[in-house]
Amino acid sequence: MASVLEKEIKKGIRLHDFYYLGKDLYCEKVRVREIVESVGTPVYIYSHRTIVEHYRKLAKAFRSVRPLICYSMKANSNLAILKSLIAEGAGLDIVSGGELYRALRAGCDPAKIVYAGVGKTKAEIEEAIRAGILLFNVESVPELGAIHRVAQSLKKKVQVSLRVNPGVDPNTHAYIATGKAESKFGLDLDTAHAIFVKREEYPSLSICGIHVHIGSQIVTGEPFIKALRKVLIFIASLEKEGYAIRYLNLGGGLGIIYSDERPQTADEFAKELLPLIGKKKFRLIFEPGRFIVGNGGILVTKVLYVKQTTMKNFAIVDAGMNDLIRPTLYDSHHEIWSLEKDEKKKKWVYDVVGPVCESGDFLARDRHLQEVQAGEPLALLSAGAYGFSMSSNYNARPRAAEVLVKGKEYFVVRKRETYEELIRGERIPSFLQSK
Repeated sequence: MASVLEKEIKKGIRLHDFYYLGKDLYCEKVRVREIVESVGTPVYIYSHRTIVEHYRKLAKAFRSVRPLICYSMKANSNLAILKSLIAEGAGLDIVSGGELYRALRAGCDPAKIVYAGVGKTKAEIEEAIRAGILLFNVESVPELGAIHRVAQSLKKKVQVSLRVNPGVDPNTHAYIATGKAESKFGLDLDTAHAIFVKREEYPSLSICGIHVHIGSQIVTGEPFIKALRKVLIFIASLEKEGYAIRYLNLGGGLGIIYSDERPQTADEFAKELLPLIGKKKFRLIFEPGRFIVGNGGILVTKVLYVKQTTMKNFAIVDAGMNDLIRPTLYDSHHEIWSLEKDEKKKKWVYDVVGPVCESGDFLARDRHLQEVQAGEPLALLSAGAYGFSMSSNYNARPRAAEVLVKGKEYFVVRKRETYEELIRGERIPSFLQSK
């Protein structure tokens, strides 16, 4: 049965810039096979146009309130993608010192950087303060104290936003639901209120914002509306007590189409939220990640062997869970397309599995695909978010190459790792040298 994604493409609607022209799969104006023949597999391929257009859609939908849109780097932190979005006016949402380093190397204005995450170290906090970031999203009382002590030692006044946990179920996978009461993220509203009451205990901090992020891959507006209503009531009560709120950060979480989802568009999202926000004095911040890059990338892998058993047909490919862990971790779905579509070929049911020595190493199960052969490349769609950024060297496998396509040109924006790079930094101690 054709997925929503396939049906929309057949109707001529381009949800992104990966499409068939005749029998060949293209990214923008470049034939995907051309990239594969030059760069090899596994390879992540990104569409510059798709990524930039998704940012523009969100900016346009909320243009009346001129939000600061801080792209969530954890989705995909390749420098070329960061630079593409920064050039459009985006800020960045970071969660580590490494991401701060990448953000600055990509040329992001520190005044457009917001820093989230439950486990910021003293060194990371100091680096961010020295860089001059816009604000920290604070997740706990101990963290608030840590930021204050570092700010005090540096003789700086630092802006912070309190991440509140509204106790809203986002109806998504348990591993990416972050707004429930039992979540490790955020502060309950009573604790957040107590911090405002005691704000004089933190003279080196300006506690001036509220942050809320309830989860990821949320396809309906209802959870966002519930969370926003709760937060606006909380902000109103703070303002009545004389506490000024300069920023309201609504996080990210907008879902995309992987198969049969029907997520809200940026315009639909804005139509639901803007009436509630009205003409508030605070500045709105968003932290989209998947919404910007998810459908902007594919992972191309090559079939190594076709194995037939009494129970299954296996397409064994050269990409595994170390390259794309989402199917193993979340049981997530990625559409699989051949690089050359052939309607005359028979359809077979395959498990598409990788070479990693784990039973959980699969990319797709029980998938109806046109008959595949050894040596044939396959494309996994909607792999732009949480693909390469979650990849690893498990089984001593070098990480994939990354390619960015713009119009008729393509650029290798990360070369494939070599075996030598796998052991970079490792040392054999002297007592083992003669063994």
